[in-house]
Amino acid sequence: MGLHTPSLWLVPALPLAGFLFNVVFGRFLPKRGPAVVACLAVGAAAAVSVGLVSLLADRSVRLLTADAGAWIQAGDFSARMALSLDPLSAVMICLVTGVGFLIHLYSAGYMAHDKCQPRYFAWLNLFVAMMLILVLADNLALCFLGWEGVGLCSYLLIGFWHEDPANAAAGLKAFLTNRVGDAGFVLGMLALWAATGTLAFSGINAAAHGHALTGLALLAGTFGLLVGVAGKSAQVPLYVWLPDAMAGPTPVSALIHAATMVTAGVYLLCRLSAVFLICPAAMSAVSAVGAATLLVGALYACRQTDIKKVLAYSTISQLGYLVLACGSGAFGAAMFHLLTHAFFKACLFLGAGSVIHALGGVQDLRKMGGLRSALPWTHATFAVSVAAICGVPPFSGFFSKEAILGGVLEAGHPALWAVGLVGAALTAFYMTRLYLLAFWSTDRLDAHAREHLHESPPVMTLPLVVLALLAAVGGLIGAPLGHWLAFPEPLHGPVPLVDEHFAMVSAIVAAGTGIGVAWRRYVSAAPVENGPCRTLDVAYEALVLGPIRRGAEALWFWMDRVLIDGLMVEAPALLVRGLGAAARRAQGGFVGASVAFLLAGVLLLLWLLHVPGLP
Repeated sequence: MGLHTPSLWLVPALPLAGFLFNVVFGRFLPKRGPAVVACLAVGAAAAVSVGLVSLLADRSVRLLTADAGAWIQAGDFSARMALSLDPLSAVMICLVTGVGFLIHLYSAGYMAHDKCQPRYFAWLNLFVAMMLILVLADNLALCFLGWEGVGLCSYLLIGFWHEDPANAAAGLKAFLTNRVGDAGFVLGMLALWAATGTLAFSGINAAAHGHALTGLALLAGTFGLLVGVAGKSAQVPLYVWLPDAMAGPTPVSALIHAATMVTAGVYLLCRLSAVFLICPAAMSAVSAVGAATLLVGALYACRQTDIKKVLAYSTISQLGYLVLACGSGAFGAAMFHLLTHAFFKACLFLGAGSVIHALGGVQDLRKMGGLRSALPWTHATFAVSVAAICGVPPFSGFFSKEAILGGVLEAGHPALWAVGLVGAALTAFYMTRLYLLAFWSTDRLDAHAREHLHESPPVMTLPLVVLALLAAVGGLIGAPLGHWLAFPEPLHGPVPLVDEHFAMVSAIVAAGTGIGVAWRRYVSAAPVENGPCRTLDVAYEALVLGPIRRGAEALWFWMDRVLIDGLMVEAPALLVRGLGAAARRAQGGFVGASVAFLLAGVLLLLWLLHVPGLP
């Protein structure tokens, strides 16, 4: 049963209003004014979201809608400016507004001394508004508006400190890489519209249930959307923008990595789960991409020395888990881990920001150590989140990651389950390594950092405490969440390859092994390491970047140099120049030449007059 609720527009409209207010009036406000406006806007959106979601608690209401009429109308193509709220989008708006509010609150302290606060908080509000439009959209066209909006905001916020060319380049890299994924999204969207005649999610899923989607249209739609997912959710081979996203302010990294942009691709897979479930080829491709991504991200994270880059590659790896779960049909487990990951990853990024803030801008793990006594609140919340992401029971990450691994086994993919288990061990290793190098191992602070060392103010530590509590107890929502979301069952039935208890014990052993190895190596000392894994860089260059670069150079040569410059520009110019040179030589001013041309013309006329058939 559905219910029409115009107040649904308030959810994205409130942060959008905060964006507009700060754009117009932000520079006239007192120092903390832009932060107050931004926090109030997102906080109000969170309150409205909770009120609307509470309406869905009654099982008789499963859908809230708000329709503002036709938006695009061109022949048979149409799209409406309509929002819908069901259990899936309800989870997302609570996540985006709730975690987004905590990140806004943290930003009020982190950016307190920045001279460009109105611009920062305006874009932060716009980011949240665009993400809310994305997840509330009733159709793919409006979803794509939000999809592009978060891409734009990521470019603006990653390159926020654009005075540094490296930051501007990082923002541009994110923007351009996502355009590749967006092209796939558009092609997939058009393929689904051509096959179903609608862009509404409900209509497309209904067509999938009714087996109206088949053949080439189904393959083009699912694989096109998979390219879009790879771009937005940083999957192989389009993951390369996400590590550089940490160039922006740390709260931006937390918002991108935890609550907004990178979750969009996984949300899209879950939203169109009925479509993907009827295409085994697409499901296999999704699983393979997710497995490759989780392994590549984890291997990279093991060798990073920048505290934020460890977390960035960790996000790539965890996103791989989410996509792997979707490819195995475990959409409920994917949403469960998406939620718990938002809690502990936001806490980890904000905790890293607190460390950087305390050390006066130091991000190199080789220049940290022994911070647990000087930063008690940061240390305690960071430790809880590390335990959660490592999968230590009873913290939230244990339950959500174990649900994914169990779903992969039930789908009958033991090899992918093994990859996930290796990824779990690597996750425990690199996160324990990060924690020990920052908080436990030998003090390696320089004079500037030691002089600057201090715990963050309450406006920054309070969000850390709230997120750490959610990371600790968030595993309790797993069963109710899966029951409420009620995703369609995979076409395959459960495949009991191994005993469930064995799978759970294996996950615990994998996490314990990673923690143990890292503890033994890093608890008291920080070995000198030579940066990221070069083998993966070489492999990516050879397998991905090299062929793309050579293909682009060949395309440029034949299209630009040969076709456009050669045949369309230079060839006509050479022809005209040659004719001009011939005419110039003919008009040299010599009497003999002029008489010869005159005689030739007279003879030509006489010949034409005697040719039969000519008038």
